[in-house]
Amino acid sequence: MHQIRRVAMLSLHTSPLEQPGGGDAGGMNVYVRHLALELAATGVAVDIYTRRTAATQPDTVELAPQVYVHHITAGPFTKVAKEALPELITEMADAVADHVTSLSGEAVRVIHSHYWVSGMAGILVAKRLDLPLVHTMHTMARVKNDHLQPGQSAEPGIREDGEQQIVAAATRLIANTTAEAAELESHYDGCEQRIDVVSPGVDLKIFKPAFRDRSRMKLRIAPERFHIVFAGRLQRLKGPHVLVKAATILRTERPDIDLELTFLGASSGNDKYDLTAMIADAGLSAIATVHPPVEAAILADWYRSADVVTVPSSSESFGLVALEAQACGTPVIATSVGGLPRAVSDGRTGLLVANRSAKLWAEAIASLHDFGETRADMGRAASVFAEAYGWEKTAAQTILSYDLALKYQHIPVPGC
Repeated sequence: MHQIRRVAMLSLHTSPLEQPGGGDAGGMNVYVRHLALELAATGVAVDIYTRRTAATQPDTVELAPQVYVHHITAGPFTKVAKEALPELITEMADAVADHVTSLSGEAVRVIHSHYWVSGMAGILVAKRLDLPLVHTMHTMARVKNDHLQPGQSAEPGIREDGEQQIVAAATRLIANTTAEAAELESHYDGCEQRIDVVSPGVDLKIFKPAFRDRSRMKLRIAPERFHIVFAGRLQRLKGPHVLVKAATILRTERPDIDLELTFLGASSGNDKYDLTAMIADAGLSAIATVHPPVEAAILADWYRSADVVTVPSSSESFGLVALEAQACGTPVIATSVGGLPRAVSDGRTGLLVANRSAKLWAEAIASLHDFGETRADMGRAASVFAEAYGWEKTAAQTILSYDLALKYQHIPVPGC
């Protein structure tokens, strides 16, 4: 029986109530929401704290029984760029600590912060309330800067310094993969004995194999089209432009491939990134469309309608899109970076591409087009592969990390 009955989760720069796929909302929003729901299913109450961005937002939203999203006031009642949020860290921490102290019923036993801004606030909250701090990075500045691509802005030094402080101060660190755990050690001198590897999950009730023809008919994808889907924020890091360039090559070298490209997402960050203009400039407007982010059930239909789902990121801590698509029985082509080699079984459930060369991506797409039986085999293997990644497993492993945090809150971890 686990010791934890209530946890305070900090997701201060983005809310789990937001639609993933644009702005600052992405895989982390999905992660926080589903982890909280699954923790509650095991009997752990979860209070999620996020910054209020509008005066009309309620103080508290009950997401599910024992899962509450609290809007704390810090700074203006508007969206604030992530780059400006460090100025609000102390104010956010004070608001969170005050609210946790005011809670009735079962006491909060652990602070679990997500992303570096919340981690910095989490250090202050944990110290004030004398609670252990568990932190999940999701992405890391030094890793992203190591994989910086032309046109991308480097992560600021204040973030690198903040993440270094978090690694030193947190009682436990949760990494998505063994590769991320190694990055915590090599880039931030993290102690191996304080790092717990916990894989993200996928909602297997929504993302599951079903009738592909039905999904294509619903979304008006012609049977003869070779349909490629991208889902995520429209920014250089995520790489939808790589697909535009690859499709341009294929239109010239493989005119026999009847391509159709669907991009699901919205712009994010400060980069001047106009995907619609890129598509028009490439002469692909007749075969490529950009749609806004969609809810999970509709997203699953898009995945099932695809012949292949693509993840051309330059950096990914894990790759939830890859896992969701595979759960729907669709093979994935992904860049071989970060956690994607863990999320995609190369040659079995999809293909890993060494880098973001448009030529290599065109070759990978053509190979899956040309070998339809192999593609179908990969789709079947993909759905089986994804079954090992239910959120209940993520929650169970996270609870073990919470228990270790409680155990080692006031005593040194052996070996560290």
